[in-house]
Amino acid sequence: MQIPDPASAPLAGLLEGLSTAPTLGSRHLFPTLRARVYANHAAVSPASVVVQNAVSTYLSDSASEGLGAVLPWFGQRDRLRARLARLIGAAPADIALTAGTSPGILDIALGHPWSPGDGVVLFRGEFPANITPWLHAARLFDLTPRWVDLDGFADGSGDGLAQTEAALKAGASLVAVSAVQFQTGLRMPLEALGALCRAHGAALFVDAIQACGVTPIDVQPIDYLASGGHKWLMGLEGSGFLYVDPHRVTRLRPYLTSWMSHEDGLGFLFAGKGHLRYDRPIRKTADLFEASAPQVALFAALEGGLAPIQHIGVDAIFAHVQAWHDRLEDGLRARGFHSLRTPHVGGRSGSLCVDPPPDIDVVALNAALGARGVSVAIPDGRLRFAPHWPNALGETDLVLDVIDDALAVLRA
Repeated sequence: MQIPDPASAPLAGLLEGLSTAPTLGSRHLFPTLRARVYANHAAVSPASVVVQNAVSTYLSDSASEGLGAVLPWFGQRDRLRARLARLIGAAPADIALTAGTSPGILDIALGHPWSPGDGVVLFRGEFPANITPWLHAARLFDLTPRWVDLDGFADGSGDGLAQTEAALKAGASLVAVSAVQFQTGLRMPLEALGALCRAHGAALFVDAIQACGVTPIDVQPIDYLASGGHKWLMGLEGSGFLYVDPHRVTRLRPYLTSWMSHEDGLGFLFAGKGHLRYDRPIRKTADLFEASAPQVALFAALEGGLAPIQHIGVDAIFAHVQAWHDRLEDGLRARGFHSLRTPHVGGRSGSLCVDPPPDIDVVALNAALGARGVSVAIPDGRLRFAPHWPNALGETDLVLDVIDDALAVLRA
């Protein structure tokens, strides 16, 4: 089967035809967004005009061509893999397109070459998506969970790395960590963790959904990485990707495979009679996890979200978001909020998480901010501000005005 050239596949000119190119601090690609300040990209990003146009293009092709639309869109998937690979410093062949972060975590939790008695290092306070699959694998494969506290990373003491090394010395085949912690915004030291893993013969798995698209990330110290597309990558829910180090992929024992995991899995549909076989080898590349018919509309949306990010550049976006946080953080502290943001730039991310003043209920405060047009989140009781490239720096003045009004009402 001949896959179309990615350069000629649909969506090749995603940003062409826009009246204005995407720029830092401009919401022109979100003309119908209702929130006065949308600082909730760590939860779900709204669909931009580019995302809407990408999905509309696929739907139009599907409506007019039916089956005839299928093959041309295979080229789009190749181009999307290349975009994602460039985002994290990988090769396109090491990327599998998935239905989100959790499917990627499950693929590795069930496919890593475990031996009975292996340890798996986990971190207290992680989002459950990066805990539950590993505990399930522990039950299936007779593994020992080894727990490390996150406090030793946030305080700058180095105790977190010391605890991790102690867990590795006790026996562990894999360390599973989030690139950024969802309730504090703490960016984890992936390079140091990767070095520890290599020194002790273990693999490093990274849940990168709170990093990819806003925080620079490089897979050089990482063996496996999974991310979803609906947060900082600005696509839609139901899409994501998985990275597998090429030195690891041939050693995997995939627990979940299906018809498109085979080499030339589609060939029998196009080559005439006599090509149906069930003994074709399972691929030895990351895309073995692309086991069934693709979510074409969602992959179109993911490329639509990614295109403006790569047009602007992740480094520039990260600097812009930190400037937004700098302006807001000082004002919040002056109003009695406690910031959980680390003073070390290397530990910062797209999220600014704070605890409200002791006399303020965070649930009530979140509701008050939402009613006044400021969209934020409260994961595990922390107030989280998560702006992205469309957020203007001047928004922080409006946020503080809204907070002043909300505090006055709540205290009254």
